[in-house]
Formats: sequence, structure tokens, C-alpha cells
Amino acid sequence: MATMSMRVAAAAAAAAAVSSPAKSSTVHRLGSRQMVGEFRGARGLGMAAVIAPGARMLWRSEEQRKVLKAVNGVRAMASANGVPAPSGLPIDLRGKRAFIAGVADDQGFGWAIAKALAAAGAEILVGTWVPALNIFETSLRRGKFDESRQLPTGGLLEIAKVYPLDAVFDTPEDVPEDIKNNKRYAGSTAWTVQECAEAVKADFGSIDILVHSLANGPEVTKPLMETSRKGYLAAVSASTYSYVSLLKYFAPIMNPGGSALSLTYLASEKIIPGYGGGMSSAKAALESDTRVLAFEAGRKYGIRVNTISAGPLKSRAAKAIGFIDDMINYSSANAPLQKELEADDVGHAAAFLSSPLASAVTGTLLYVDNGLHAMGLAVDSPCVAKAATPATL
Repeated sequence: MATMSMRVAAAAAAAAAVSSPAKSSTVHRLGSRQMVGEFRGARGLGMAAVIAPGARMLWRSEEQRKVLKAVNGVRAMASANGVPAPSGLPIDLRGKRAFIAGVADDQGFGWAIAKALAAAGAEILVGTWVPALNIFETSLRRGKFDESRQLPTGGLLEIAKVYPLDAVFDTPEDVPEDIKNNKRYAGSTAWTVQECAEAVKADFGSIDILVHSLANGPEVTKPLMETSRKGYLAAVSASTYSYVSLLKYFAPIMNPGGSALSLTYLASEKIIPGYGGGMSSAKAALESDTRVLAFEAGRKYGIRVNTISAGPLKSRAAKAIGFIDDMINYSSANAPLQKELEADDVGHAAAFLSSPLASAVTGTLLYVDNGLHAMGLAVDSPCVAKAATPATL
């Protein structure tokens, strides 16, 4: 009885904190780690988010039930524009700094992840492929991305700094003469992985979040058996080893408890005809490396390493495959959730994995694909009997 009384009292206190702005600041100041700790130590109002469900039968009014729902909700934090933190169990990245490698436009998963992390309060740095750097920065300055920069919390996505980056090259010594003399690289300096990490350290000291949103297969439209050795190795270099390289040079400037994240695709484990040029192999290697890097970076630097297997998205980069529309249509027809994947879906998952709420999650592949990975049969196939397809609601 005493324990139940404590729970009811804590839940009531949390409800009062939510309904009273003056008191709710107490809940706002609780980090996610402490909020879980409140269940044990009863050190603050954050315990209500954990124990209140057990006392739900004692809440009588509709208003009280709504308050309890709000306490248990997970909401994105506001960016550093002065918007107060919400109550409940927040994704709070205020005071954190993220470096996102592979943002070159306002489409795709890298941009969506940047927005989600910014909405949760993180400071955003990006690394942009050198040949795309000028047009990306020009578009930012001229406001061409302003509409897509809108954050759900209000305000715009602010990028603290854009760094030139070509993650195919680890150090200046690795850059061949033809690249050094290429006019698309003219005017840019310090764009190898090592130099980029050193520049970030010089400018900001450290980071907390590292995102690898990089992939390139020059022969992606070729079947695997028609892929050249050069094309195959190029796909692995740009899409997989670049993650290893980023961690090698950025992990030393990451704060303990930080998060590293990459993006993979279902072709790593299932046959996706047309996704060739060694890219399926590159994604499989990326997932394997994620597990090994989780161990090595976790033991040495205390950071977490995960990857998200995202469903098909009609981004500018994905159009290079040549049949992205077919992939999206197939997913919509066969996935358990019959809706088109949005870039924000991946952004939100990335914000979770980058937050203290995922402090014990590492070496993990998280599917964000409307459940398509779980399917073993194409239910839209004319060979499948209607009885095999459940009625849609």
C-alpha cells in the first residue's frame, strides 16, 4: 500500500507540474537518464513517466487521462531558439553538436537527419562533397532551401558551418594528381577526412554525434557479374570504408557517450535486382563493420555505433539507380504499413539513436522501412491467392 501511495502521489505531482507552467520547469530540467533513475530513487517528478501507468485505474477524469498521456509522450525538443522544453520523456540534444557527412541538397536522409537533430536542440555541422559545395552553399545563401529548412518546433534549420569533404580520401597524401588538378576541386582545401576532422576540432573542439550519409557506386546500374573490379572497389570505398575512416579520425574528438550512425539498405541481405555495381556488397560490409566498430569505438572512446536500414526514398541520389519509382511502388504495395516512406521517418529514428534515450543501444541495425524487411512474399503478385492478402481497413 505504501508503494502504491507513493506512485499515485508521484503521478499526481507530475500532472500538477504539466498543468502548471511555473512548476513544470522542474520536469524540464530532468535528463532522460535521471528520469529513469527516478523510478528507483524518487528524486524528482520524472518518475511519473515511468510509474504512472500502473496507477492509471485511479485517474478518474478525462482531463487527468490527457495529462497522463502527455507525461508519457515522447516529443522532439526545440532548437536553440529559446523555445521551452516540453514535459514528458523528451529527445533532448541541447548542448550537443552533430557532424553530418554527405549533405549536398535539401533532399534525402542526410538533410532530414540534420533537421531532426536540430529540432531536438543539436548544433549542426555538415560535410559536403567538394564538387557540390559551391552550389549547396549558394542555394543556402539565396534562400532556395528556406521552405525545407522549416522545423516542426518553429524557426529554420541553422547550419553552423559547412565543410568541404571527399571521404574517399583519408589524408592529403592519398589524393592523386588528377584530382588535385581537377577544376571541380579548385578553390577548396583541407577536404580529406583527416583534414576535415582537424578543422572541426580547431573550430569547435569536439562533437557528440557523427552521421555517415554517404554512398556512391559508379557502376550501380550494372549487374554484379558485369561490374568491373574498379567499380566494385570504388563502391566499397565510398560507401563503406568511408564510415571506418570517419570514425578513425572523428572518434578522438567525440565526447564519451556520443553516437555514430550510418545508413544502409535491404539489398545487403536480400536480392534487389538492378541494385548492382557492388552496392549490395558495400551495404553488407557496412552492416558488418557497424558491429565491429561498435565494439572497438565503444571500448576505446565510449561511443555508440549503429546503422539504419531505410526504405526507398525518391531523393536525387536514389534516382541514379534508375528504377526508384518502381521500388517505392513495390514497397507501398507489399509492406505491412501501406504508406510511402518519408525522409522525416528516418530523421526521427536517427534523433532517437543519437539521444540519451538510446544510451544502451549499439551495434544495432534499425529498420525504418514500413516493415518491408519482414515480408517473405510479394502480396501484390498475381500468383498469390486473394486469401493470402488480409483485407485492408
